[in-house]
Amino acid sequence: MKALKITGGVIAALIIVAAALLVIGMPVGFLTSAIEKRVERETGYHLVVKGSTSIGLWPSFNVTMSDVTLEAPNDRDPGQHFSAGSVQADMRLSSLWSGKPEITELVVNRPTVSLPLRRERRPVAKANSAAPDATPASSLPSINRITVTDGTVTFFNTHDHVENHLEAINAHATIGADRHVSLDGSARAGGHPLTFNVKAAMPDPSQQRQTIPAEISLDAPSLLQAKLTSKADIRLNGSLVMLNGLSGAIGDGAFDGWASVDFATKPLVKLDLDFRRLDVATAAPQANPQSTTAAAWSRDPIDLAGLNYVDAQVRLSATELNLGSSHFAPVALDASLASGQLKGSFTKVGAYGGEANGTVNIDVSLDTPVYALHSELAGVRALPLLSSAAGFDKLDGKLQAKIDVRSNGQSQQAIMSNLSGNVVATFQDGAIRGLNVAQMIRSLTSSTLSGWQESQEQSTDLTQLSASFQIDKGQAKTADLNLVGPLVKMTGAGTVDLGAQTLALRVEPKLVMTTEGQGRANDPVGFGIPVVIDGPWASPRIYPDVAGILDNPDAAYAKLKQIGAGLFAPGEPGSGGQAGGNGQADSLGATIGNLLQGLGVGQGGNNGRNNQTSPSPNGSNQSGPAQPDQSGGPINNMLKQFLGR
Repeated sequence: MKALKITGGVIAALIIVAAALLVIGMPVGFLTSAIEKRVERETGYHLVVKGSTSIGLWPSFNVTMSDVTLEAPNDRDPGQHFSAGSVQADMRLSSLWSGKPEITELVVNRPTVSLPLRRERRPVAKANSAAPDATPASSLPSINRITVTDGTVTFFNTHDHVENHLEAINAHATIGADRHVSLDGSARAGGHPLTFNVKAAMPDPSQQRQTIPAEISLDAPSLLQAKLTSKADIRLNGSLVMLNGLSGAIGDGAFDGWASVDFATKPLVKLDLDFRRLDVATAAPQANPQSTTAAAWSRDPIDLAGLNYVDAQVRLSATELNLGSSHFAPVALDASLASGQLKGSFTKVGAYGGEANGTVNIDVSLDTPVYALHSELAGVRALPLLSSAAGFDKLDGKLQAKIDVRSNGQSQQAIMSNLSGNVVATFQDGAIRGLNVAQMIRSLTSSTLSGWQESQEQSTDLTQLSASFQIDKGQAKTADLNLVGPLVKMTGAGTVDLGAQTLALRVEPKLVMTTEGQGRANDPVGFGIPVVIDGPWASPRIYPDVAGILDNPDAAYAKLKQIGAGLFAPGEPGSGGQAGGNGQADSLGATIGNLLQGLGVGQGGNNGRNNQTSPSPNGSNQSGPAQPDQSGGPINNMLKQFLGR
C-alpha cells in the first residue's frame, strides 16, 4: 500500500512538471553548441547564443533562442553583424521524425543589422573554383512564414562618424509551396514612414545564376509624390543584382528601363529610366505680395554625406518633369557619381517656351561640400520660371541668361554667402509687375520712399532690362544695370549682398515722353540727381543722392529746387509751381511742356503748327499763335496718366 502511494505521488509530480514544461518551456542548454556548429557548417556564419535556449510544447513544438548574434568570419569590418533579442522557430514534430524539418513560422524579435559604409571600392577576390558546392536546397529546413518585429538596420562609417538608421521595421513574409514569397511591411527612414510589398520567388541557393520575376510597391508620402509600383526580372550573379525589363509607375507617371546594383564592397548603381511624367517634391518658396520682408536663408545643415558611400551612373529622361511647382518638358539628364563627386549635365531641356542647357557639379568628399553651376537660358518666359523656382513674381518677359557660379557651404545661408562667379541676364518685351517706376520717380520730387510702393494694380512696361554681375563671396556687383521702357529709362550700378539679402544701388532714372521704346530718336528728360536704393531687398529705402537728405529732407529738397536740375526745375510764371503738393506736379508738367515746345510738338497734327484762326477779343477771327489744346489730345492724355492727375 505504501509503495502504491509513492508510485502515485511520483506520477502526479511528473504530470505537474510536464504541465509546467508545456507552458514555460524546457531548458536545453546542451543543444546550443550543436545548433551553433550546424549553422556555421551550412552558412559559413558564426552563430553565438549568449542567452538561453529552450524547447516549448505548447501551443506547438518550438525552439527559442535569446540574445543571438550572427557574424561573418574573418570580416574586415568588425562592426558588421546581425543580432536579435530572440529567435523562435515553430516546427511540426512529424517533420522531425521524417528527417526533413518544416518550420511553420520563424519569429525574429528586435533584430538589428549593422552594415558598413565604404568611401572607396575594394578589389574583389576571384571566386575559388575549388570551393565546396553550395548546400543543396533539399537539405535545408523549409519555412512557411517569417515574422520580424521592431527591427533596425544601421549604416555606419566609424572614420567619418556617420550613422544612419532604418528603424521600426515590422514585416511578415509568407512562402508558398511553389517557393513564391509575399512580403508586407513598414519602417521609418530618417523619420519618414514608409510601407512596402514584394512578391517574388525564393532564390535557389544551389544555383549560381537565376532569373526571378518580382513585383515591388513602395509608399513613402514624405519622400515620393505618389505610390511607386514596379515589375522586373531580377537576375542574380554573385554580388551583382540586375533588374531587366524594369517597368512601373509613380502615381500615374509610367516609366521603363533597366537597373543594376553591384553589392561587392562599395555599392555601384547603374540606372537608365525613361519617364512619361516625373513629379518630384521640393520646398520651393511661394510668392507673398503682401510681405515686406524676405524669408531668410535657412541655416539648417544640408546633409549630402550619403553620396560618399555609393557610386552611380544614371541616365534619366522624361517627357514631362514637375520639380515642385516648376515645369519642364522634355528633359534629358546624365549623371555620374564616384568618390563623392557628382557630375551632371542637361541638354535642350524645355523650359517655359525656351530652352536650358548646363552642367552641375557637387563635391561632397571634402569636409565642406563644393557646388558649381554653369547654365544658359534662351527665350525662357521669366514670370512662371521665377515664380515657381524662387517665389518671385515681379518680372515678366523673355529671359536670356548665362550663369557660371560656384560656392561651398553646409546650409543655404553659407552657400549664398560664399557664392562667386558671373551672371548675365536680359529680360525683353515684358513688365515689372506691381511697380510703377515712373510714378515712383514723380514721388521722389517731394519725398523719400520706404519700400517699393507695390500695388497689384500697377506695372511698368519694359522693352529691355539687362545687367551683368560679378560675384565674389556673395557680393554681386554690377556697373551696367539698364532699364528701357516706353515711359522710363534707368541706368545704374551697385552691389547686391546675396547672403544678407540687401541692396546698395545708385541709379539715374529718366522720363521718356514717347512710346517708341528702345528705338526712339529723342532724348529723355533727366531726373538730374542720382537715386540711391539701399537696405533689405524686400523693402529698401529709395531717395535722391543728396548729402543730408535723410537727416533733413525739407532742406535737401529746397536745395534741389534751387539747383533746378531736370524734374526739380521750378514752374514757369503763372504755372503755380511751388514746393510740395500739386505745385511739384505743375513744375514737372511745365518742364515737360517746355521740352515738347522745344521739339515742335503740337496738338493739331501738322508738324507742331496750328494754322487755325482764333477768335479775337471783339469776336472776329484772325490768324495768331497756336493756343494750348485743352481738349485732351494724345500727349495731354499721356501726361495726365503719367502725373496721376
